[in-house]
Amino acid sequence: MDAVDLQIIRELQADGRLSNQELADRVRLSPSPCLRRVRRLEEAGLIRGYTAIVDQLTFGLPITVFVNIRLERHTSDMVSTFEEHIGRIEHIQDCYLMTGDSDYLLRIVTESLEAYERLVRDQIHAIPGIASIQSSFAFGSVKQSRIYPRPAPPRPSPWPA
Repeated sequence: MDAVDLQIIRELQADGRLSNQELADRVRLSPSPCLRRVRRLEEAGLIRGYTAIVDQLTFGLPITVFVNIRLERHTSDMVSTFEEHIGRIEHIQDCYLMTGDSDYLLRIVTESLEAYERLVRDQIHAIPGIASIQSSFAFGSVKQSRIYPRPAPPRPSPWPA
């Protein structure tokens, strides 16, 4: 992946609806080589798909909750069961395996506090093996970015080759 590939990725992250011609103009390539690069990035799995970014509030999901989950035990069965259940709950937007005091961090969006309470009581509490659930409600969003920073270039080895 070179600097042009990185620029293609950044441009598509900012606007996935760019035509190939517009993208080629922005990265200073002719359309054919630009399209070949995009297809190569897709085939390599760097570009996994394209999606619309929907406004959470306008869509009717104004509540964002960050939930820390701690499991009773860390057996492979308990972890698998938890992760399978979490994968089926559509209000859970993200689930991260964590280090520290909690085992998982969830980001949940919902319609209301009442809907969140029902989700916890009916779906999350039903998952076996949960030791604790700690919820933090977001007042608002200061920054949300869907454009990854440029990766740092590899550092040269201090050892002779």
